[in-house]
Amino acid sequence: MRRRRVLGLLAGLTVAGAGSGIVVTRWAAHDGTPAPATPPGPAVATVAVERTDLSTARTMPGTLGYGTPRTIRGAGGTVTWLPPAGTTVTLGRPLYRNDDQPVILLYGATPMFRTIQGAGTTGRDVRVIVDNLRALGYKTGDQPHHIRPGDGVLTPGVVAAVKKWQQDTGRPVTGTITPEHVAVLPGPVRVAEVVAELGGPAADGVLTVTGRKKVVTVPVGAADLGSIGKGDAVQVELPGGTTTDGTVTAVARDARPAADAEGGQPLVDVTVTVKKADAVKKLDTAPVQVSFAGEIRENVLAVPVAALLALREGGHAVQIADGPLIAVETGMFAMGMVEISGDGLAEGSRVVTVS
Repeated sequence: MRRRRVLGLLAGLTVAGAGSGIVVTRWAAHDGTPAPATPPGPAVATVAVERTDLSTARTMPGTLGYGTPRTIRGAGGTVTWLPPAGTTVTLGRPLYRNDDQPVILLYGATPMFRTIQGAGTTGRDVRVIVDNLRALGYKTGDQPHHIRPGDGVLTPGVVAAVKKWQQDTGRPVTGTITPEHVAVLPGPVRVAEVVAELGGPAADGVLTVTGRKKVVTVPVGAADLGSIGKGDAVQVELPGGTTTDGTVTAVARDARPAADAEGGQPLVDVTVTVKKADAVKKLDTAPVQVSFAGEIRENVLAVPVAALLALREGGHAVQIADGPLIAVETGMFAMGMVEISGDGLAEGSRVVTVS
């Protein structure tokens, strides 16, 4: 237990706290004229130390759908065919037609950023071509063993496989792959919206795509993510009040600006997958509520956060009403309260807070 005397001298005022209220003494200026009155500071109130349970559990609004849409743009050319919205496109199938040639969907993490031609061309984009040709059933031959992990090499066997693939898909048989006629995405997609018109430039945006499975997207303030993490169990409340289990399957790595005009804190999209697909099979999109379990601290002493005082030497304290200043250790912060512990603290003790 420690006692601290605090002397305040601010704007010509001496303020002393006492159980009966605040005493304000006005000092005279050097020329004898009274100093102007200073507006009173925050009202001082007291609150009892509670013994309670604290929880970081939160319920937040989300949207059931197919995930965050991604816009597909061509590297150039003119749009000559478009699929209807809702179409599912899988490996080796055309997303749209560019200059009357099919733009084929391939799976991978590295987009086509250059023309791939010439034996010996090496890179991660070449590896995408090799892996997809093999997945589609084409024989590419062996890859050299001396290349960097993750890279691929355009060998004569790969070039031969490219030509066979081009022949089978109605493309000019050149053995060369250009970015205009390939779209690389992580997996199968669903066409969410067609944004281009026939005859329009593919570079302006052709369509938006999402994943095929229904998920819930929850925008969470970057500062409020707290303990939310991949694999967390959640409860999803659907329209009508029914609930179903879900799991956090992704937490975006990039924050995006808030949409409100007041410039709120940046948002991070948290993706939740519903465990039972039948629970949402009749809904394509819907507003939902998602409950995150968080952490629970049971039977702890807690006070409002506003009752904490920062100590000059570090740490925190609370001011006992009509009593001493007590150094405290803080625990969980939740629901505007903070868990505290310290010598001399007891349930029901009244501490000073800002009202």
